[in-house]
Amino acid sequence: MNGLLKNITGMNGMTDQVIATDFLLSAKTGVKNTAFALTEAATPEVRTALREQLMAAITTHESISTYMIAKGYYHPYDVDEQIQVDVTAAQTAQNLTD
Repeated sequence: MNGLLKNITGMNGMTDQVIATDFLLSAKTGVKNTAFALTEAATPEVRTALREQLMAAITTHESISTYMIAKGYYHPYDVDEQIQVDVTAAQTAQNLTD
């Protein structure tokens, strides 16, 4: 999205937030799926490989979470603030369709 379009739609910071949120959700899914696969692994070699992948996925999740907290996109310890961020994001998305 170019700068003019961002200014017209009011999406300057929102695009980064949307991308980061999507990345965080994907990272959470990766952690969950890798942990599940690890419990189903039949050989020590596969378990070792999956354990390494799981640790990498957890590190990625931590990095994204830290970034989002620093930017004010994610408030895991303040439910009221997180609800407000989510409501604002939903209203912005809804206004795009009007």
